[in-house]
Amino acid sequence: MPEEQVIQTATGLEYVEILEGTGAQPKAGDSVSVHYTGWLKSGQKFDSSHDRGQPLVFLLGCGRVIKGWDEGVASMKVGGKRKLIIPAHLGYGDRGAGGVIPPGATLIFEVELVGIG
Repeated sequence: MPEEQVIQTATGLEYVEILEGTGAQPKAGDSVSVHYTGWLKSGQKFDSSHDRGQPLVFLLGCGRVIKGWDEGVASMKVGGKRKLIIPAHLGYGDRGAGGVIPPGATLIFEVELVGIG
């Protein structure tokens, strides 16, 4: 199996292009639908839209989700799938979340951009 090509952005977000989409690319303010699964760096799964059978819908670039998602999804195209490796400062920082995500945690998400609008 080939080694993953990890791309790092200026903010420290890392991602691996699993499948490049062929659809439209969203812009800030668009409503986007994504299916995702999230893991802690230890490999422990903490959330998945697949388990609920419904994608997550949010307004891109409007601060409705963690910064790593706003940045990581913005350059995807519909139909694409990407692994996001989100450092704490682009995730839940020093506060963690819901007793599930510890303070300072690096998060790993597999995100699929299902649709725009």
